[in-house]
Amino acid sequence: MTKRFLTLLSISLSAGLVQAQTSAPKSSGSPDLNKVISSAVSSKGSSSTSSVALKDPVAVVNGEKISKADLEKNFSDALAASGANVATLNADQKMQGYRQILDGMIMEKLVDKQAAAIQVDKADVDAQLAKIKSQFPSEEVFLGEMKKSGLTLEQFTANLTRSIRQQKWMQSQVQGKDSVTEADAKKFYDANTKEFTNPDLVKASHILFRTPENATPEQQKVAENKAKSAIVRANKGEPFDKLASELSEEPGAAQRGGDLGYFPKDRMVPEFATAAFAQKPGTVSATPVKTKFGYHVIKVTDKKPAGTATFEEAKAQILQFLQAQKRREIFRGVMQELRQGAKIESNLPAPTNPPAPVN
Repeated sequence: MTKRFLTLLSISLSAGLVQAQTSAPKSSGSPDLNKVISSAVSSKGSSSTSSVALKDPVAVVNGEKISKADLEKNFSDALAASGANVATLNADQKMQGYRQILDGMIMEKLVDKQAAAIQVDKADVDAQLAKIKSQFPSEEVFLGEMKKSGLTLEQFTANLTRSIRQQKWMQSQVQGKDSVTEADAKKFYDANTKEFTNPDLVKASHILFRTPENATPEQQKVAENKAKSAIVRANKGEPFDKLASELSEEPGAAQRGGDLGYFPKDRMVPEFATAAFAQKPGTVSATPVKTKFGYHVIKVTDKKPAGTATFEEAKAQILQFLQAQKRREIFRGVMQELRQGAKIESNLPAPTNPPAPVN
């Protein structure tokens, strides 16, 4: 659960800065942290005893220091959210990761200064906090996981407020500049038609009753009986989305009503996929479907045969993608201007053999 909390925390508090950074082409000094982690996992910690000496502060941005302790904590949190451990990284991998995390921290310093005057309504903070809490079984679980991560509710709320302030400032920088046309979308579709080819797809919703790893027969039986009860209620006519919001133990079920959207067979675990693809649209699974996650009740709502989506079917998705791409480009330009106008001193050593840019 702590890993999931850290992931939610990083998503909720990044204010789009990490997204803006990692969606951009990498400079030779900013390797992809995900690739660093993947490399470390594949190497199985063969150089895990290597250490990295950092100066304190690690950087100074317009007179504001970024401490070694803050960099190390942010780096550890990023690894934990990715399911990795700092002990699996060798010295080069650690330093690559430090550079990318520090780059993000510098970006935040620059944006914080620009966004300082923006007002944030308490209602916006409360709404975002409620959305995050809803990803947990209860508020008590949320608070417990937050405490394990070394935060108080006051600290979390302050960080969330800061995140919203940053988001509002970034939105002001791209507003009115990020429009795309249907002609832009059509051009993209014509150049990438093969990307819109799909295998057989199923659209389904589910209700999940979790079982712990190494669950006892009694725990399995309790979850299975809950699933059977949900099937009875669904077959009596209770709306499936409301049942999922009420009963499902899947994170985010309350917001989505258990909806999984369209998916190909290879995206789900085999037991789930086999059951879903065997069902007829409009039906609920006759018996609970057991997977490594627990017991599922599945409702299939639609099926699509393999084929290529038409432009009209893909247009909304393409427009959304192109607009997001345009926003990233605008924001990269804004950040470049901020960097050029700032006094930035980094105390991290420059890479001895800069990696090639990541495409």
